[in-house]
Amino acid sequence: MGLTTSQYFKEYGYCVVEEAFDARDVDLMCREAIDVCLGNRGFISRSPGSECRTVEDVNNNVIAVHFPHKVSDLFREYVAHESITRVLTEIIGPNVKCMQSMIFMKSRGSPGQAWHQDESFIPTADGSLVAAWIALDTATLDNGCLWVIPGSQKHRTLWDMRQHDDPRFDDAPETFGFPYDEDAGEPVEVERGSIVFFDGYLLHRSFPNRARAGYRRAYVNHYMSAESPLRWSGGNPRNLSDDYRDIVMVAGTDPRAECGVEDLSLPYYRTREPAA
Repeated sequence: MGLTTSQYFKEYGYCVVEEAFDARDVDLMCREAIDVCLGNRGFISRSPGSECRTVEDVNNNVIAVHFPHKVSDLFREYVAHESITRVLTEIIGPNVKCMQSMIFMKSRGSPGQAWHQDESFIPTADGSLVAAWIALDTATLDNGCLWVIPGSQKHRTLWDMRQHDDPRFDDAPETFGFPYDEDAGEPVEVERGSIVFFDGYLLHRSFPNRARAGYRRAYVNHYMSAESPLRWSGGNPRNLSDDYRDIVMVAGTDPRAECGVEDLSLPYYRTREPAA
């Protein structure tokens, strides 16, 4: 008898739900990402000189969009899609909240990300962080699919981080000092519309998009148990608190509802170079 989804996740730190979203859903998300970056869904921040004015600007220059669910009803709806919440309630528990959404565009030539653990960036009080990584394009070795070290989450250790100068990866810090070979890991190639769920302690990375054409886009949301406070800043040090409450409940009830909900995070995008 094979492992259940929750058993597989517990053993290896990740699991894949194939083709959870149909072609219509994925097409809608790809078009919506363009509209968000162009400001058609409300104000979105960006660095001075990096404003995207055309579809081509967005497709070719944007690396990532942060908190698109704050301005887009569509992305807000997909944060709590049944294909996601069904799995989350198995591996986290009945009460689940979301604190972050991101879109990775990854056009041809875009860098990957070095080894890291998501809990290093979003430190939950109870270690319940789970990412839901939705493939908006078929993710392959050529275009920069995810790589994971299966079982690395079992240590429940956040290893040290440092800056690096490896041109294959973006400027986010890398995790080092873990008890695995630097070239350890397995690729997670998935079809368009599939979801990769992975534990916040799982070591993972990706390589640049070296395909001759096309993108490796993904819509990624982060979730945790609503039973626990979230000691996070939402990427803004001024927001740091003992219980970050800019959240969306996606399953069950909020045991901490008396704390209220705040509007703290600002949607923004990052570009790899200023758009002309």
